Amino acid sequence: MPLVAPDFISPRLASPVAVFGSGVTGHGAAVLLSKLGARMTLYDREGLEFTDAAAAGHRLVIFSPGFSLHHPWLEKARKAGCICLPELDFAWLFWRGRLVAVTGTNGKTTLTEFLVHALSSVGAPAVAAGNIGVTLAQVAALGDGGTADTTAVCEISSFQAEQLGHLRADALLWTNFAEDHLERHGGMDAYFEAKWQLVGRTPPASVFVGTSVARFAAALGRPLPKAACVETLGQAADPSLDGTVFGFYPQLENFVLAAAWWSSSGRDLKALKAAARTFKLGRHRLTRVATLDGVTYWNDSKATNFHAVEAAVARFDRPVVLIAGGRSKGGDIEGFVRRLAPKVAHAVLIGETGPAMGAACDLFKVPHTHAGGIEEAVRIAAAHAGYEGNVLLSPGFSSFDMFRNYQDRGERFEHVVAEMQTARV
Repeated sequence: MPLVAPDFISPRLASPVAVFGSGVTGHGAAVLLSKLGARMTLYDREGLEFTDAAAAGHRLVIFSPGFSLHHPWLEKARKAGCICLPELDFAWLFWRGRLVAVTGTNGKTTLTEFLVHALSSVGAPAVAAGNIGVTLAQVAALGDGGTADTTAVCEISSFQAEQLGHLRADALLWTNFAEDHLERHGGMDAYFEAKWQLVGRTPPASVFVGTSVARFAAALGRPLPKAACVETLGQAADPSLDGTVFGFYPQLENFVLAAAWWSSSGRDLKALKAAARTFKLGRHRLTRVATLDGVTYWNDSKATNFHAVEAAVARFDRPVVLIAGGRSKGGDIEGFVRRLAPKVAHAVLIGETGPAMGAACDLFKVPHTHAGGIEEAVRIAAAHAGYEGNVLLSPGFSSFDMFRNYQDRGERFEHVVAEMQTARV
């Protein structure tokens, strides 16, 4: 069945569509626009500038999550009479299947991947989309909008959630809530409100939130149905999950939330546990890389906020040598280091936040060393680990000061460890 644009969009496709952002979402929008036979012009902060004259030549703008709602280009486009849609909203207009939204400060990528894996294991067509790296626009374009029995499990960031004006979800799973992205939202309340937009876009009976989300909602006076509040913290270990990635925290939190939704949809919990036994974590998520000379190296490069690092160090029964630092996303660095102090034997600090982290380490008496790059950091960490010690790359900050992305950071870490391993052969 061919894709058909809604009536309020269709006439605007006769003019070239402006796409803001040349990254993953911009590419996804371009794929869908091409499928619709529409012309487009790409504008990017490091490329073609969106001027008043340019705005006059467009009637529709599709923009990436990196553009805040009050970005000057969007203000200019609206003034020129353009309809401005975030990529996720635009894509949803063409999606024919169900949509399960997944959000949270941490765990949302793993939960998205697991739900797709679990649904597929019971013969239910499912696809991962959104902030996970494959946009909903791409999924809609390549699958001709999907079919009614296909579920898009869509990871949605706070940047995406705050922009929405059309998307409706069939279910929402909100894993947890902790300090993150304050450089964009300005404070915890605004960060919460951005994600809260998804609650109003989902039927109340299909909203499932973790313990930390329910607590913050209550503090802000945001009502949630009792059935929506899932006790994801403090749960006893489930012996049937032993040997799976969900046998312990923080991943157990993801399973408990997934189970609440799975059971509510009438599916057998035994099937979900069977899927857990065949599910593998994606890379850069607290993965053991190697053990060399009695020291074990762990790659947790995807830990780009404080909550993720704290969850990672809690996994170990003795203090770790922690490699941390990067580009700040806002937040209380002193509070972060204070909470980490009992679990860190030595901190190796990298990136733009290195000086601030160092000052906090001084304050809370955490031994630390500054490193100029990941190669130096790994070697310093190895020297401080001691026999049967653990070197943990769990940065707590964005990677964009020194690396292309968190994947690049993790791969370079693994490369250095591999070089050390080769040197010992």
